[in-house]
Amino acid sequence: MGIRAIDLRRGIAVEYNNKLYVVHDFAKVSKGNWRSFMQVKLKDTQTGSIIEQRFRVDDTLEQAFLEQKAVEYLYSDGNTHHFMDMTDFEQLELSGDVVGDAVQYLKPNTQVQITMYQGKPFSVELPNTVELEVKDCPPSIKGATVSNVGKDATLETGLVINLPDFITKGTIVRVDTRTGEYLGRVND
Repeated sequence: MGIRAIDLRRGIAVEYNNKLYVVHDFAKVSKGNWRSFMQVKLKDTQTGSIIEQRFRVDDTLEQAFLEQKAVEYLYSDGNTHHFMDMTDFEQLELSGDVVGDAVQYLKPNTQVQITMYQGKPFSVELPNTVELEVKDCPPSIKGATVSNVGKDATLETGLVINLPDFITKGTIVRVDTRTGEYLGRVND
């Protein structure tokens, strides 16, 4: 199915030059007595690179339909990550290329969305926040009065983030998966 360039919005998947792209950003440009055009940034789903392309407003692109599948992370062995489909309990194996940096936020039983195109998975979408246990961090410094001094801590998945000085080993913290920032402690 075709979609006009003027109708492109962030997140829409399109086929362009025999590749699958997702619209990353767009702008309609009108300069004086020139014809209007669309300046579009497209993100390649294979490589993650972003290209900038100019389309006339009435150009038609082939819209790609993506399938979202709810899955639960089970475990990893090496560069292979195992997930279970929540509807039919079928197990899926994804390579490290597909999972990418999301593996740093995954612990067993974490529910995520896998985006698929023509039956092939190409990305993993995490929840906005996850709760992880602090496995290793330096001890708190007594008498430290500067409020925004932090320390680097290693979480149970191997992710290293900056935490406030009062956080100790064994504390469960909430982390934003979009930015990798500490959001707060989880109350027991």
